Amino acid sequence: MKRQTENKKRYQQLVKEISPKPHYIKNCTWAFFVGGFISMIGQFIHNSVERMLNLSHLEATNATILIMIFVGALLTGLGIYDRIGKRAGAGSIVPITGFANSIVSPAMEFKREGYIFGVAARMFTLAGPVLVYGITSSVLVGLIYYLLK
Repeated sequence: MKRQTENKKRYQQLVKEISPKPHYIKNCTWAFFVGGFISMIGQFIHNSVERMLNLSHLEATNATILIMIFVGALLTGLGIYDRIGKRAGAGSIVPITGFANSIVSPAMEFKREGYIFGVAARMFTLAGPVLVYGITSSVLVGLIYYLLK
């Protein structure tokens, strides 16, 4: 028993020595700039749609969300968004394009199983729980707001 404990300790020490150390400053910087760049593109699209199509702020916001989700899904389908995510980490997950990526990624993994049992069945594997808890919490907040009004 004592020998097993010593082996575990030596193993843990070896793992600690061999494991790569994360570069927190570099990772945070990449996340900040990539997330900011995605948000800047979204703001540019919003301003352009609002001006060029003469839409209200709310209508332009809805159009921007639609465009950003489409671009995120398209880039995921082409394999580009995953490369961005490897470099940027959380910077690519936070904006709305990260939501599109979370829906399309599982679907792309299972496309070889067919469009019904592969893509359609797996599409909401990751996003499903997010949608359930997001909708549930928004209903609860709405009820609280209504009751306190």
